[in-house]
This record gives sequence, structure tokens and C-alpha cells, in this order.
Amino acid sequence: MFNPGASVSSSSTDFDRASTETARRDNAVSLIFFFLTAIAFIIRFLITPALMNKVVAYTLETGAFYEKLHFGTYAVILLLPVVLLSRPFQLRDDEIGKFKALIRYSALMLLLVGYLFVTGRGGSSSVLIDTYVVAGAAAIVMLAQSPQSRRLLGDITLLFLILSAVVGTFEALTHIRIMPYDAVELSFRPVGLSEHPLALGTGCATAIAFVALTRWPVWLRVAAIFALVIGAAASGARGALLVVVAEVFALIILVPWPQLSRRHERQAKLVVLIVTLVGGGALTAVLAAAGLLSRFSETLFDENFFVRVNINNIFNYVSFQQVMFGMNGADLIKIVNEKLHLPTIESSQIVILMLFGLPVALLFAWLVFWMIWRMLRYAPLAAWIGTAGTLAAALSNNTLSSKTPVVMMMIVLVMAYNSNRPKAAPEPAA
Repeated sequence: MFNPGASVSSSSTDFDRASTETARRDNAVSLIFFFLTAIAFIIRFLITPALMNKVVAYTLETGAFYEKLHFGTYAVILLLPVVLLSRPFQLRDDEIGKFKALIRYSALMLLLVGYLFVTGRGGSSSVLIDTYVVAGAAAIVMLAQSPQSRRLLGDITLLFLILSAVVGTFEALTHIRIMPYDAVELSFRPVGLSEHPLALGTGCATAIAFVALTRWPVWLRVAAIFALVIGAAASGARGALLVVVAEVFALIILVPWPQLSRRHERQAKLVVLIVTLVGGGALTAVLAAAGLLSRFSETLFDENFFVRVNINNIFNYVSFQQVMFGMNGADLIKIVNEKLHLPTIESSQIVILMLFGLPVALLFAWLVFWMIWRMLRYAPLAAWIGTAGTLAAALSNNTLSSKTPVVMMMIVLVMAYNSNRPKAAPEPAA
């Protein structure tokens, strides 16, 4: 006899089973993409230019253009269409606006790459791709992940930077280098897991404020911040160390503690501030005794300072047309070496200006800062502090005009710890 109740029950069971299997399959695919993303990020972070040069002509004058792009850049860019097109993903609230902004940013940045090729400066475009295009691609990949996966990717990035600081401190104390480093130096300076002592210091400045946004136990966050401060001191990057110290005090003074009332918050912050000042004084004495503050034994106005100042004399050797429309990177380096007698260009501003020309350089700067501001929308105050610290440390040297993962790290951290929730609209009056 026909039993309609049994038929409905069987159909419902089959539907539930199919839904469960679909959910499991989606979770498995998301997990695979999370691990692939983590691997791609680590490749970009961990493989330094010195390691790249052992395989391809990454920073050498010889070699084809495809050798000038980092393995991690290829990994992130190739992963992008796979993550976007292989399965549906959900964007909520302001994430839709961020996604559109990243698409515009990436398209305009690729137009700038094309502009360099058209003007005969295609070799210099590898810096844009390795530093800025990949940062946009990484941000889009982050948006295609779940909020939990984004936070885990942020934690992985922070753990890498903390480990780099610890390794750098070990190198400073033992003079045993872990990563290859080919630069000629007058005195030993650690690099940690980065490509340069300045990159180590900038990495510490990048991480320190974002540590406050993790869900780690308080003691672990304090220990991580302590390790990053020590790492910045060990790097000898004086500008980055000053930025790190400023970030610590900004976190104490400016970031609200919502679990406390305003009165108790002020009292707690005062106690923490006093303890930090006393502890900082003791730590400074220990670091000085260990020789980690040797670069502060002189004034800030030393030879390295004047290298960054004297680069401005470049304008005595270039024409107005070159300033307005840019010049070839090889010609720029030749003038710096032969006319100014400087080994490198320790100024991202000069490199970007002379590479693009003034109008396009202004467009490039606006594009980068607009993208960063757009990603920071509705972000917690600590993320703003961390981003400002990163840019301040990076602008004190040539980080923003070299093939560095710092910009990508900063954007990954912003995307990882940003709630992406728009502020609640005011209720209409009755």
C-alpha cells in the first residue's frame, strides 16, 4: 500500500544527507585552499633575494624578465583565479566594497606596469609586481577565505615575524647567521629570516601593533611584543626601533580597553604605563650591556643619515624632462654611483619619482595610500597604529621601492584582523 508519509520522510532524509555531504565537501575545499594560501604566503615571506639568486638571476643584471619575479609572487597570483573561480564564497557588509576597491587597485597597478614597458623601463616593473601587485592579489585571496581562515593566516604571518625577530636576536648575540646575506658590511648586523637588517626592523614594526589584535593569551601577547622590541633593537635599524617604541606607548595610551569602565581604564593604563617606563629603562640598560644598542652610541646624524640626505643631490644631475617623465632605472643607478658616489639609493621617494616621473609618481602614491586606507576602513585602532608604524619605518629607507614582502605582510594583517563591519546607522527620530 502506498504510504505518502514514508515517501516524504525518505526524501527529507536524502536531502539532509546530500546537504551534509555538500557541506563536508565545501569545508574540505576551503581547508585545502587555506593550506595552499599559507604555503604561498610563507614562500613569499621566507625565500629571500639571496636564496632566489642561487636559483635564478633574481636581483642580478643578467637573466630574463621571468627570473625577476619571486616564486611566492607566482604562487599567490596563480592561486588567485583558483580560489575565486573554483567555489562560491560569501562577502558581507563592507567586504564587497573592499573587493571592488582591490579589483580597481590591481587593474590600475597593472596599467602602471604596462606604462613602464611602453616607456622602455620594463625591467623596473618587477618591483611593482613583487611588492604592490602581489599585495593586492594576496588581499583578494584573503577576502575569498572565511573570517576564521583569515585570522589564522594573520596569526601565521605574525608568528613568522616573531620568529624572525627571535632569530635576529640570536644572530646578534652569537654572530652566527642563519639566512644567507651577500651584502658587504662594516660590522655584523643580523637579518633574522628577512633579506636585510632594515627589513628585520621594519618587520618588527609591522607586527607589534597587530599582536594586540590576536586572541592569544595575554601573557603570550606580552611575550611576543617583548620579542619584537628586542628584535628591532638587535637589527640596528634605529628608525624602526624608535617606531616600535612609539607603537608600544600608542597601544597603551590610545587603544581602548572596553572590558573596563572609563575610570578604571585610566587607572589601569597609568599603572601599565609606569611599569612599561620602568621596565623599558631596565631593558635599555640590558640591551646596551649586551651590545645591541651599539648603533645608538653615535648620534642619529652619522654616515648612514647623510647617505639618505645626499641622495637629494640627484636633482643636480638630471633634467627637468627626466623629473617630469621619468628615466631608466639603470641610468639612475649609474648617476648615483658615479656622480654622487653612493652605493645605493636609500630613498623610496627618489626612486619612485625618478622612475615614473612626477605626475605618474603622484598617481602611484595616491593609488597605494588609497588602497591601504580603503582596507583599513572600520579596522580597529591597533590596525591603524600598526599600518602607520609600518609606513613610518619603511619610509625611513628604501623598503617601499625594493622587492620586499613588507607591504604584502601589512595588508594580510589588516585583512586578517579587520572586522569589515560598517558602523551602525543612527536610528531615525520617532
